[in-house]
Amino acid sequence: MRKVYTLVGICFGVACLFLMTFLAAHNINASGATTAAISQDIIISKIYEGGVKDIVFETPNGDYYYINRGLEQGFTLSGLEEKLLNKSVTLRLTKKLAGVSKHIHQMQVGDNIIYSELN
Repeated sequence: MRKVYTLVGICFGVACLFLMTFLAAHNINASGATTAAISQDIIISKIYEGGVKDIVFETPNGDYYYINRGLEQGFTLSGLEEKLLNKSVTLRLTKKLAGVSKHIHQMQVGDNIIYSELN
């Protein structure tokens, strides 16, 4: 019986370790202030609503990036389409253990910052 308890304890420990690693790899820092941030230039070919009031920006090759709850922050899809559609923008994204996040922390066109949560 002691071997069964030991085996269950080991399995539980491994499962907890896996869960903590998974959650750390997919964590999105709400402030955006992180040393693991990268800048990426993209061309926006499509803008639409996704998720819960998120604004999704799609590139010509099908990649997408989003502003979390962007429609609740005063942005409109038509306004963003006028400013950004078929233009090159620079995004600031977070690099996580699982790869680069699709969550936009900052967006700018040239020197003009369109959106930022880095304040």
